[in-house]
Formats: sequence, structure tokens, C-alpha cells
Amino acid sequence: MSNSLNGAPRRVTSIDVAERAGVSQSTVSRALSGSETITEATRRRVEQAAQELGYHVNARAAGLRRGETGTIAIVVIGRAGQGAAAINPFYYSMLGSTCAAAAERGYEALVSFQAEPEELFGHYVARRQADGVVVIGTATNQPAWDYFRECAAQSDSIAFWGSPFDNATWVRSDNRDGGRIAVERLVKGGANSIHFVGDTHCSQRQFSERYEGYRAAMKAGSLEVHEPLVGEGEDRVSQGRNAIATLVEKGADFDGLFFACDAMALGALEELASRQIAVPGKVSVIGFDGLGSGEFSAPPLTTVEPDFAMAGKLLIDTALAKEGEKPERRVPVRLVERASVG
Repeated sequence: MSNSLNGAPRRVTSIDVAERAGVSQSTVSRALSGSETITEATRRRVEQAAQELGYHVNARAAGLRRGETGTIAIVVIGRAGQGAAAINPFYYSMLGSTCAAAAERGYEALVSFQAEPEELFGHYVARRQADGVVVIGTATNQPAWDYFRECAAQSDSIAFWGSPFDNATWVRSDNRDGGRIAVERLVKGGANSIHFVGDTHCSQRQFSERYEGYRAAMKAGSLEVHEPLVGEGEDRVSQGRNAIATLVEKGADFDGLFFACDAMALGALEELASRQIAVPGKVSVIGFDGLGSGEFSAPPLTTVEPDFAMAGKLLIDTALAKEGEKPERRVPVRLVERASVG
């Protein structure tokens, strides 16, 4: 419904809603903004009047008046010298869930892919371009993480996934529980000589936590705990291939493998196939990350998957939380059963 003057439609305002509902203009503003000072009966009356008149709140304009932008900045860190296409697909899954979580809270997402030192930027909140910042991506770009650690020292509105440091507000998978889940499933499938593959001394803190979960589960099952196996290579896939080559060439006994990430596990499956080592006939394999591509490997890869929707929500909630409301946050994980485990 609209009013008109000389035949031209007049925009409905909060004054019109106030007159229709029989309340003050300030009551309309508070009722439609969700203020707890307004009774439920009054809120319903105002909402009904607004609906009848076709009045809609401009949430972005209201936010700007309160000093808010209505935007979340999401930075995806890649490797220097490589384009966005080379970024681990895991981070694209995380990006999607974070954008979805932002939308659920009524925020727009401002996404930036950053890798080179000269293009790094994280002061979105200080420059009033965003109300919070989420940073995700490869832990191998040390200059980028050094830069964002400095940004975090100047702002409480940054949340990290994949950070190689602990002295900032981060959200992570429940990696230790993931290690336990993987070992218990391998044992259930008949494995007892189980190795962990992943560099626990690299910048990726999650790897060491996953190994801790592996070690605790192996001890709980009275099984021999092996030192982490590190496969050399420029990328995770080649590291997985080379890890298998190392095990085979040194004559190691193994019938179960838990990889710190899916990309390494996928490389390992290729190497095992080339050496005619049957999976899961001779050895069972489990990865970690929940990559969709694992569904199409040969055989399809069993993996430990974080709750991506929960991860996105916690990242957004953490970036927007007030000071003192940011505990360390863990995302639950689950086993995705496929055919690489007996």
C-alpha cells in the first residue's frame, strides 16, 4: 500500500507505520530492530502494520547508523607464486560454509585471495570496510601469516582457520578426536600395524594434533606407536606418494595408514596401486579433511570430515564476538565411510 501526491507514489515511512499501529515512531524502530524493551504484543502489532503498508527496514542503512557495515571480510591465503586455482579444495569448502554462515546472520561477504607480500591487507575493520575478518588458507605462506598475526594484535575482530600460531583467536577441527576415530576404525577393519603420515613439525598445527590423537588411540589399544612418517615433495599429493615409497623400500610392516590430510592420502592411493598393493585388501587407508574428490578415487577414500557448516558458523561468530567472548573453539568431526578401509 502506498500514498500518493499529484499521482506520484509516496514512499511509506516509519511515521506511517507508527500511525497505523498506534505507537510512537521510536517504538516502531525498536520493535523492528528486535529490541528486548518492546513487548511481544506491541512487536506483533507493529510488524502487522509494516506488512500491511509494505514497509521494509533498510538493514544496511540501519547498521551504518549504528557504526556497522553489514559486511564480513574473508581472506583466503594461498601460496606465493601460485594462483587461486592451486589452493587446496578444502579451503574452498571452508570458504563456502563461511559465506553461508555470514548470509544466515544477514551479512554480506567480501572475499579476497591473497598470497604475495605486496598484496596483503587485513585492516578491514579499522577502515570501516567490514565488521569482522575471517582468515583461512595454507599454513605454508609464512610471510602472510606473520602479517595477519600483526593485524590480530591490533584488532579483536579476526578469526583464523589454519593459522600456524596459537596466540590469536582460532577455530580448528577436533583433531585429536579425529585421530582417535581413524585409529579405531582401522583397528575395527583388522589393521594392527598402523602408521601416521604427516609432518608434525611443519607450520600446520593441525597435523601434530592429529598425531596426538593417533598416538593416544594406539596406546589405548596396546598397539605399537610409530614415529610420524614424513614424505618429501613440493605438494601434499607427492608427499603421499613418496611416503609409500619410503615404507615399501625400507621393508616396513604396515596394514593401516592414517594420513594427516586427504591430499596426501590420495597420492598414496595412486602409489599403492602402481605397486600393486591392494586397498583395502592388504592395507586400509584413512585421510582427514572430507574432500569431495575422495569420493572418486580408486578406491573411494574413507576420511575424517569436520562439520563444515559448524566451522563456518563458529568462524563468523568468533570474528563478530565482543571482547572476552572468544574461547578456543573446536569443530566436531565425523568419519565418512567409503571403500578404502576393510
